[in-house]
Amino acid sequence: MSATLQYILSGLAVGAIYSLIGLGFSIMWSASRAANFAHGDVVMLGAVMAVVLVGYDLPLLLAVPIAIIVCVIYGVLVERFAVRPFAKEATGIGWMLSTIGIGIMLESYVTISFGSFAKPLVTPLIEKPITILGAGIYPQEILIPIFAVTFLLGLEFFYRHTIIGRAIRAVAFDRMAAGLMGINVSRMTAISFGIAAALGGCAGILIAPIAQASATMGLLLGLKGFAVAIIAGITHARGVVIMGLVYGVLEKFVEGFISTAAREAVGFAVIIVLLFAFPQGIFGKKATVKV
Repeated sequence: MSATLQYILSGLAVGAIYSLIGLGFSIMWSASRAANFAHGDVVMLGAVMAVVLVGYDLPLLLAVPIAIIVCVIYGVLVERFAVRPFAKEATGIGWMLSTIGIGIMLESYVTISFGSFAKPLVTPLIEKPITILGAGIYPQEILIPIFAVTFLLGLEFFYRHTIIGRAIRAVAFDRMAAGLMGINVSRMTAISFGIAAALGGCAGILIAPIAQASATMGLLLGLKGFAVAIIAGITHARGVVIMGLVYGVLEKFVEGFISTAAREAVGFAVIIVLLFAFPQGIFGKKATVKV
């Protein structure tokens, strides 16, 4: 019983990270039908920036918002110079290569300046685990799924009850019609990429005390977050969060009952099977075309 609960609790913590990353992809794709394919490197940037700033003796409560602001600026710049010029046509996919290229450059720069070794983000939330029915979990791990759900609810409120949020929803529904109504489509898209980057930075900061920050940490996290978004239905925010949590728990059960080495093989095998069964995503809807 305690082992099962341990897998569930640990899986929810890891799965919440996948949810946050997948939600970032969802936000970008909904607004522009494009995304930063190196979004995992934004996660890395947030984690590394927080570690570096704390290393300069900045208080954690000050280092975290600065790291998030840096991620937002990076996300907006990526949209402006690596996505927008290549996404003018609906069939344009040059943004895939440009964003991946920028991500590789960022990863190389961080490796040179930060080092190739992983470093932890020191926080009091990992000093002592909490015992729940025989299962041990750090307060930091409890914080991650709580943050994911809270952010999702806040995002839905933002979309429904603010002018900018409604404008972003209008752009996501029909870019041309939104532009004709006087909405600055480019600005709303940039804001969406900034929000996604802030979310990615938060994900990196949240996981850094547990998994430690490194220049290469974002690659696999970003890939899994993207996979979660696809199998859920990339425009369905709630579905993305749910699937991220489920996938995290699945990974922990595979680790516990098979092996750590089998985690990735089994996880991506499940993803492939689900894509065969649900080409539009589990929570997605089949697109209809009027002729």
